[in-house]
Amino acid sequence: MFRLFRAPVLILLAFAAGILFERFTQSDRCAKNGGQWDSAGYCAFEGR
Repeated sequence: MFRLFRAPVLILLAFAAGILFERFTQSDRCAKNGGQWDSAGYCAFEGR
């Protein structure tokens, strides 16, 4: 019975880890290009 719950939980954790990894990668790219990462999840450039 435990196996029925373990697989979906592991898949959900892996999915969440992938989303967080991608979000942090995008914020690093934004900072390198001179932008500012907004709390809404997008890169904002001021003065452009």
